[in-house]
Amino acid sequence: MFRGIFTYGGFTLLSRIAGFARDIVMAAILGAGPLADAFVVAQRLPNHFRTIFAEGAFNAAFIPAYAHLRGSAGEMAARRFADRIFTMLLMVQGLLLLLALVFMPQIITLLAPGFAEDPERRSLAIELTRITFPYLLLITVVTLYGAILNVMNRYASAAAAPILLNLSVIVALMLAVFFPSAGHAAAWGVLIAGVLEVLLLATDAGRQGVLPRLTWPQFDSDVRGFFRALGPATLGSMGPQIAVLADTIIGSFLATGALAALYYADRLNQLPIGVIGVAAGTVLLPEMSRRLAVGDAAGAINAQRRVFDLTLLLSVPFLVAFVVVPDIIMRAMFARGAFSQADAANAARTLAAYAVGLLPFVLIRSVVASFQARKDTATPAKAALIGVGFNLAAKLALVGSLAQAGLALGTALGAWVNLLVVFVLAVRAKYIAFDRPLQGALLRFAGAGVVLALALWMTAHVAAPWLLAGWHAGRDELTLGLLIVIGAIAYPAAILLLFGRRWLAAFVRR
Repeated sequence: MFRGIFTYGGFTLLSRIAGFARDIVMAAILGAGPLADAFVVAQRLPNHFRTIFAEGAFNAAFIPAYAHLRGSAGEMAARRFADRIFTMLLMVQGLLLLLALVFMPQIITLLAPGFAEDPERRSLAIELTRITFPYLLLITVVTLYGAILNVMNRYASAAAAPILLNLSVIVALMLAVFFPSAGHAAAWGVLIAGVLEVLLLATDAGRQGVLPRLTWPQFDSDVRGFFRALGPATLGSMGPQIAVLADTIIGSFLATGALAALYYADRLNQLPIGVIGVAAGTVLLPEMSRRLAVGDAAGAINAQRRVFDLTLLLSVPFLVAFVVVPDIIMRAMFARGAFSQADAANAARTLAAYAVGLLPFVLIRSVVASFQARKDTATPAKAALIGVGFNLAAKLALVGSLAQAGLALGTALGAWVNLLVVFVLAVRAKYIAFDRPLQGALLRFAGAGVVLALALWMTAHVAAPWLLAGWHAGRDELTLGLLIVIGAIAYPAAILLLFGRRWLAAFVRR
């Protein structure tokens, strides 16, 4: 299982590195002005639907059903099931695409009402979103292929696919002179990436002999069970996306650059979420589903507990860095070209606010897997809706005083509510054991985080100013490099001190 997590997480890390390269190019070329705001909206709309229907609800409903069929009824039954779902997905997504292209002006009015006062941003957002929206249909197909491959313990191609998105946008931006604007170039890069991702996953699935085909749709008991699970799963996936949609709507009324600040801060915040949280949840769900299908409930709980340890171990350093030194991170990463020092300061405040909710962001998929692996998608949906209600209330309360950072902080607080609700429900159902070993591990991880925070603060505010007193060009980049070195020493030392060699050796063996 850990091999799968590291495979998925490793390719996701490569994707995030490519994504940072993309964002650096975007920041330098698009800046944080009207063009950047329009592209953020154009990219965000298909991503909303993708996260709700494709990566979120679809995987939660499809993977347990497909794994159960494959283990109990055989390969042919699983293949027929996948063919029928594939056909229905194409039909639904095709209709959605047609409606979106026709009614795009009305959709942009709903998504970014603040753009009505800025005709340039509104017109750009409509044009760019019409280019990017077909990406949703393509990425839905990619998600189906990836889900099938994940059940077969093949994670590499699905995890590597987003690398193509980042590279495609970078190449398109480099060729921006051939497009009406750099925003148009980036939008076409997104669409081309969708085609490339489909080809990559289709090749892998074809080699394994599991490539779905078009067939006459039949609503047999398996398909009906899938749709019964899909409904609550969609509601659960909508919760966080409603919160992100609220960011776009409210942010469109804020000063120019607010949406760009949210975007760049979220991009950094998504690094640990994707590399650690999503990777862990993606591998854990089929692992638990397979174990529960053969009656190994204890093995499923044990697998989940090991994933908790790994997730916390890897995510605490990101949480500490984003809270303690977000300004240095943002300046070193993006403050060049059209992206000013003031833009970096706004994005840094937003990143620190997002980081308050980093732990629930990375843990939630692993906790929700307790229910999804048992084909219960309703309970996580209820928890998600409670969290989004708190999320929206917090945004409205905080945006007036904190601007876009208030929106990010509301997202973080809502994530905590969501995690706590679903965790308590899982403990009550005895899907998770909140025992003394787990409680002790949480306290020790917190202690290691405090040690790292002190080390980073002293480095940023005492050591770096003294060592780099004569430096001007590249000072932020050198400071960030120094922080990484100090963190790479302080955090492992704290883990070794607090957990001991036996725990660390056992963890490495697992």
